[in-house]
Amino acid sequence: MKNALALLLASSLLVACDNNEVADVSLGLLTTKDIKISVLKDPIVSGVTCHIANVEADLDFADPSDMSISCRQTGEITSAMITSIDKSKSGEVVFKKSKSILFKSLKIRRIYDAESQTLMYLSYSTKETSGSYKHSLSTVPLWGTQAYSSQIEATQ
Repeated sequence: MKNALALLLASSLLVACDNNEVADVSLGLLTTKDIKISVLKDPIVSGVTCHIANVEADLDFADPSDMSISCRQTGEITSAMITSIDKSKSGEVVFKKSKSILFKSLKIRRIYDAESQTLMYLSYSTKETSGSYKHSLSTVPLWGTQAYSSQIEATQ
């Protein structure tokens, strides 16, 4: 029994660890909730870095759904990168993190807006909370990148 309890405690601590975590802000002494900030490098468009802030409740079975996202160009973005991404209206999931034992997760989806030549990064909760699905949006314009200039030349 003691070993099972120790194993359960250790596994819950491992779930809480995130090697992408860059900040942990306590919400106070009388709460088990913290704001965790994680960094995410886009796996295909490696010149984009996103920071995701979300509340995590260490002793609860489910974390709150609120989150925010901010993405910026932090390196080169090439036309080859843009060519290899999903350009459908719904884009593609580039990051997923479990937020509860009841199938709620935080997802980050990359969507390409061809008309404005902008990458959109949508963070959202997969479970309705208080009558809505929580979400946040950040954009990375391709203007000034090699990908933008090649797109302009291709349309002329």
